[in-house]
Amino acid sequence: MTPRIVPVDPSFLPTGFRCCGIRCGIKISATARDLALFVSDQNACAAGTFTTNRVVAAPVVLCRERVPAPDIRAVLVNSGNANACTGPAGLEDAATMAHRTAVRLGCRPEQVLVCSTGVIGVRLPLDTVLRGIEQATKELGSTAEHWTNAAHAILTTDTTTKVAARSLEAGGKSCRILAIAKGAGMIAPRMATMLAFLFTDAVVDNPVWLAEVLRRTVDRTFNCLSVDGHTSTNDSVLLLANGASRCRPDAETLEQKLGEVCEELARAIAADGEGARHLVVIRVEGAASFEDARAIARAIADSPLVKTAVYGADPNWGRIISAAGYSGAPFDERTTSLWINDTLVYRNGQPAAFDRSELSKQMKAAREVVLRLTVGTGPAGCLFWSCDLTEEYVRFNASYTT
Repeated sequence: MTPRIVPVDPSFLPTGFRCCGIRCGIKISATARDLALFVSDQNACAAGTFTTNRVVAAPVVLCRERVPAPDIRAVLVNSGNANACTGPAGLEDAATMAHRTAVRLGCRPEQVLVCSTGVIGVRLPLDTVLRGIEQATKELGSTAEHWTNAAHAILTTDTTTKVAARSLEAGGKSCRILAIAKGAGMIAPRMATMLAFLFTDAVVDNPVWLAEVLRRTVDRTFNCLSVDGHTSTNDSVLLLANGASRCRPDAETLEQKLGEVCEELARAIAADGEGARHLVVIRVEGAASFEDARAIARAIADSPLVKTAVYGADPNWGRIISAAGYSGAPFDERTTSLWINDTLVYRNGQPAAFDRSELSKQMKAAREVVLRLTVGTGPAGCLFWSCDLTEEYVRFNASYTT
């Protein structure tokens, strides 16, 4: 399957970055790009968040040791092979990838981050990757086409590239945020196989502060996302700020814009779930805390019965309410109500009258199904993204090695 390639908007390119996306031969396909390289022309303040799976890929081990940092210069990403569950050899391969990239760029190995995505438990074809690094360093550029190719090169089972961007102004100067991601299956980040990279030319001086901002941002975006409830070994989100624009936005505005691009990407990943026909948006309101609201939303999102009901356009609210009930979050059924696509189906712990046939038609016709659940009068809520579960997901994952 050839993914849909969405061109990157040239008006949102951050200054001081170069990148490329090439085919080096990791994937069998003769046309699929499978190696991306992102380079900052000056030291970039960098932060990352990573999978909480106890089994982690070698690149995650490497990146955890290197960020947060004030002087990252590059991120190398390969697709088609996860370099996960590959033992000491995998760790050596990840380090070698970073070292070779550093030699080619004229920086220290510790200034290079590495990410991988693809098949688990297979040794990386290192010679192929090293040849790809040689090629990639020769093809770096700063045009929209270079960014578009890089967004393509990180994909695995995705049906489309995923890009989001924002611009900011401060002190008479402007800066930009450009973010790309991949993910369609094995998605249930708890910081699947999910990768996201954020690049900004805004001025940021403190990597520890940047790491905290990224943690909060990821917690309310990528950690509110689930396709199949499977947390990957490779989940990584990396953020680089190189200050090349000399624009220093206020902290609140920068965090807001980072949140917007991450939310857009999280939604895009859910919508592109393997075999999915419907994007499922879950809004939980009235909870005692954000954590409670998210626990309820995640239980609903991960329920196979809810997911199949959405696929079948069945407004089976009982499955949704019962999933909320086993989430472990406290709430009172007597103050709980549920809407499906703005139709009230359950009010204060009792069934509500509605036209089941009409609602089913709406669900079937809509690409997006919204489940809104109020669980009381508490101050907290959560927005969560998921998708339905189809026969295509089962067929795909029965035949595709992950």
